[in-house]
Amino acid sequence: MSSQPIVDVFVLAENRLLREALLRVLAKKNEIRVVGANSYSSDVHQEILVREPGVIVLDSSGLSHSNARLIPFLVSSIRGVKIVMVDMDGDEDTFLRAVREGVLGYVLKDASAVELAATIRSVAAGEAVCPPSLSAALFRFASQQQPAVSSLAWGVELGLSRREQQMVELLRNRLTNKEIAAELNISEQTVKNHVHNIMRKVGATDRLAAVRRCEIERLRSDAAGS
Repeated sequence: MSSQPIVDVFVLAENRLLREALLRVLAKKNEIRVVGANSYSSDVHQEILVREPGVIVLDSSGLSHSNARLIPFLVSSIRGVKIVMVDMDGDEDTFLRAVREGVLGYVLKDASAVELAATIRSVAAGEAVCPPSLSAALFRFASQQQPAVSSLAWGVELGLSRREQQMVELLRNRLTNKEIAAELNISEQTVKNHVHNIMRKVGATDRLAAVRRCEIERLRSDAAGS
């Protein structure tokens, strides 16, 4: 008998053939228990919340416009859940977006059953896994990010806390209070309080004006540090 803990998995895939193929593969793995499977719908997240899986295996449809913010919502709503994505194309932009959304395991369509199962177990154990062919894209993305010190400088000038600076980034992406609350795992009222404080500190009368004020200060900070 295997000493490895059982990993409860929910399979979420738009394509029925892919969904059934994943179910067949995972059903043969003793350390993995499939607790549910479905396609994307307006209420599928409720089914997933009820099943409380440790790992959700989904396809790249989870990043589509109609499913926007689904992954951050699931990560913030199910304690300890991990996300593994199966990508049919191996597109770098899709991969990087998945990482930003909160995906910790990434496998391509040509991965073997052994590789998929190993990725699920590794992610469940707290590790991050991606194909070697996409590792370079991840390193390039990390190297292009602004240094942390520069990122903080503009916020300090405006008197913003770290949390408020984080909030500005989400406002810049046009997220609603509800979406920000799900992203940060806080209440909508707390979001409203932060937004109010940001507008007061930067002297803005609305959210977009606050974001523009912060962008201007960021550009000044970057110019001063260059």
